[in-house]
Amino acid sequence: MKLYIFLLLTIFMFGCKDEISQKKIVSQTSKQNELPKLPLEMTLFGETIDLQDEDIRERLENELIVNSYFHSSTTLIIKRANRFFPNIEKLLKEEKIHDDFKYLSVIESNLTQARSPAGALGFWQFMPQTASEYNLVVNDEIDERLNVHKSTLAACAYLRKSHAEFKNWVLAAASYNRGLNGLRSDMENQYATNYFDIEMNNETARYVFRIMAMKLILENPKAYGFNINSSDLYPERKTYSTVINSPIEDLALWAKNKGANLKILRKLNPWLIGNSLTIQPLNYTIDLPIASYNLKNYLDYKK
Repeated sequence: MKLYIFLLLTIFMFGCKDEISQKKIVSQTSKQNELPKLPLEMTLFGETIDLQDEDIRERLENELIVNSYFHSSTTLIIKRANRFFPNIEKLLKEEKIHDDFKYLSVIESNLTQARSPAGALGFWQFMPQTASEYNLVVNDEIDERLNVHKSTLAACAYLRKSHAEFKNWVLAAASYNRGLNGLRSDMENQYATNYFDIEMNNETARYVFRIMAMKLILENPKAYGFNINSSDLYPERKTYSTVINSPIEDLALWAKNKGANLKILRKLNPWLIGNSLTIQPLNYTIDLPIASYNLKNYLDYKK
């Protein structure tokens, strides 16, 4: 009988201890998953966004929750941003486009050379017709929508044009998704002049809020649960450039003669979509890895 009571007490004590441990784990997890409280206002494209309105707060919170808990995707965005943001930031500054527009490229493509079902392509998701309007060459050998440098300049040109019409950077951003004509029509039909007052299709209605959410997360990732060591971020690529103004019949052979290979060539120059570079006029800059950079032929590491 005494042994039976002892066993019952032991089970009870360990059961209580286990329950306390589980509560502690749940409490710690809840604390880690708790998002920062929304401020009453934030800046975007240099403009102050008032966040007191219930609809605005809930729509922003929706995008923050989606992106904060879509952990794998946002983690990869943070890692890629370390590689690609410096060049994009430099170009935005040179083109006098607000730095926050780098977050537009994030929500367009997750900083990948994405292709949409409709045929938009690259970091800035240009359609073929729009690409030609902004001097991006698209043919059987190259597709400059995949050239981060040139497509960023094209995006800047579009945003300048949109801002010249709407006189507002938030509306310029919205038009990047809705189109100039579509946004103009929405505003006229609803007698509205502010993005936050317009009823829109679901994608455009979320568009600016997604930009706002990614800005908040990427400016302070730890606050949103992303504890990524700086050493784990993707580094900027170490390359040198060579200007091409004469035909290349075989890009794989050309790359081999440069000490690289076709895979590396396309990795650094994804806009080279063919196996040759012959269509005139020829005046292109190709990036290749410097010797010390760890992007090389596999067997070179054995030397």
